[in-house]
This record gives sequence, C-alpha cells and structure tokens, in this order.
Amino acid sequence: MARRPAPVPAEDPYAHDGDQLRGYGAARGRDPYDPYGQETHGHEAPGYDPYDRDPYASYDDHYGGRRRWPKVLAGLVAVVLLVGVGGYFYLDSRLKREAVLQDYAGRVADTPGTNWLIVGSDSREGLTRADRKRMATGRAEGRRTDSMMLLHYGSGGTTLVSLPRDSYVPIPGRGSNKLNAAFAFGGPRLLVQTVEKATGVRIDHYAEIGFGGFVGVVDAIGGVEMCVKEPMRDPKAGLNLQAGCQELDGAKALGYVRTRASARADLDRVQRQRQFFGALMKRATSPSVMFNPFRGVPLALNATENFTVDENDHLYDLVRMMWAMRGVTGGDGVTTTVPIGGDGSAPGVGAYITWDRKRAGRLFEALRGDQRVPADVVTK
Repeated sequence: MARRPAPVPAEDPYAHDGDQLRGYGAARGRDPYDPYGQETHGHEAPGYDPYDRDPYASYDDHYGGRRRWPKVLAGLVAVVLLVGVGGYFYLDSRLKREAVLQDYAGRVADTPGTNWLIVGSDSREGLTRADRKRMATGRAEGRRTDSMMLLHYGSGGTTLVSLPRDSYVPIPGRGSNKLNAAFAFGGPRLLVQTVEKATGVRIDHYAEIGFGGFVGVVDAIGGVEMCVKEPMRDPKAGLNLQAGCQELDGAKALGYVRTRASARADLDRVQRQRQFFGALMKRATSPSVMFNPFRGVPLALNATENFTVDENDHLYDLVRMMWAMRGVTGGDGVTTTVPIGGDGSAPGVGAYITWDRKRAGRLFEALRGDQRVPADVVTK
C-alpha cells in the first residue's frame, strides 16, 4: 500500500522571511545562517567571521594593520629625512673656510654666470714622513699652487680654462711675476685679485685642495682609470707609468698631475690636469660610487675635510661645481688653456710664459658676457 506524503506545514503569513528560511533549512538538517552547524542564538560563532578572509583573525588584526602601515611608512620617511638633513649639515660643517673673496678698491663688477677659481696647492699639511715618501712630495714647507683652473658656467655654456702657473702677469702691489707667485705672496686672497685683474672676470666661488686631500679623494673612490699614450717616468714626482689604459691610485694620480717631464712642460701638465680632473669627477659622481656607502661615505668625508672654500661657500656649491666639471670634461662644454703668446725670463722671476693678448682677450670677453667661447681661441 502506497505511503501518503508528509503534510507540508502551512505557511505563516506573519512570519519573517528569515524565520521561514530557517525553518526551511532546519527541515534539511542545517541552519542557512549557521552553515557550519554552530547555532549561536544571538552570539557569534567562536573563531568565525564570514566577512574576514582569515576565519581565525580578528577584525582589529585585519583592518588595524591597514591603518598602521601609513604611520610606519611616514615614520621611515621621517627617519630618512632626518638622517639626510643631519648628514648634509655635518658634512657642510667639515669644509675648511677662509675669507678669500673680499672686496677691494677697483674690483671688477659682477659678471653674469658663475665663476669658480679651482686651485691645487702643494700643501703637505697633515702628511706623515711615510706619506711624503710614498707620494714623493718632498719636504717643502708652506703652500704654493701647482694648478689653477677657471670654471665658468651659465647660459653661454660651460668652460674650463687652465691658467698656467708660469704665466707672467701683474700682481697687485708686487709688480709683475709668475701667477703662482701671487699665492706665495698673499695666499688665496691675493691670487683671486690677480686673476680678476688679469682676466676681468669676477670670481664667485673658490675651492682648493692639497696633496693629502687629493690622494685621499682618489683612493676613496677606488682609483681613476687613465689611458697613457706613452711611457711616463719622473723620479721627482714618483711617477713610473707604462703606456696603455690603467687605474691610478692616489699616489700615482698625484704624480701624473704634477709631472712636468714632457716636451711642453707646464703646458702639457695643465692639459693632463684637466683630463684627470674630468675623469675624477665622472668617477666620483657615478652610481657605483654615489650609491655605494663603502665608496660614497669615504669620498664625502675626505672631500669635505680637505677642501678649502670661501667663507660663504657651502656643500651644495661644491656639488654643483663637481657636476659642472663632470659635464664639461665629458664633452658638454669647452676645455682650453689661455692662449700663449711667447716666453721670456727676468731676474728674480726666472723663465715664464706670456699670454696672447688678443686671443686671450676674446676668450675672457666671452666669459665676462656669459657667451659661448669662439672656437679659434680654444687651445690645448
């Protein structure tokens, strides 16, 4: 005999939809609002939150983490800024400052663009006996100039001009003598006055580095590669190089920029100095040094400790000068020596060279007007 189907409960028109669904689910052995069979009777099921991706994580763990990460990021940014700003002012405080760019009667008026006088001195300050032997610097006391360069940059481009130390020029209050004698007579201040009077270009910034500082900077960045066309040997400068491309450490680099043992003596030397300083700046501002703390930090410490600048110069001025040097010696500008007119000698002065007045005049006229230097006055 066929079994009669179970009666279907009558629908309650006043029941809540949820109650009806609950009854429907109960008829199948489960509650649709309690899919895991854990009736809560108004309380949350232990350890379960259907709106949480992780059923075992609390709401605060999930959403509180999202609220915390901006604070963590802001804290990290604040720390980086604090270290960066503090590091800048620390390095800036390490620069040696001297009152070099002082006004004087008859000083040339300000000229457009920016002009640096960059000096390499033969100061042995801070060198030990072992250092002097390793660098072949000798025992000379005092402070003289081994190299002088005028760097100009502005709307007319960037120009780096070597000023040969044996240039015969008028020195204020001292008659005429070699350019480096101005430094010997009155230090950086008299040298700046002499250069301004001879060129008509007003100097805006001054930078000087001695033997020890130069070697320290080169060694800090792991040396500088140079390509030597022919063997170079100069016992006085401690130099013995074979032809070919090679990496020069600080001591070898110092000998390379100091030696005058070549056909044109000082004129060859200033050309090598421009070449080397360009390679040095390119290496110092490369990513392999700037973003390597084992290179970048020693470079920053050595440079700021050994550079002498004017009392109004700061670290950002020095960095701007380095970038300008890097660009001009890399082909983005003009590198030249003051056009030479002849040579001579005088009692108490010795052998000297003279400038070609006409061509040198046109060179400095272009710099004074912040204009591009005429190609026919550019010399090596």
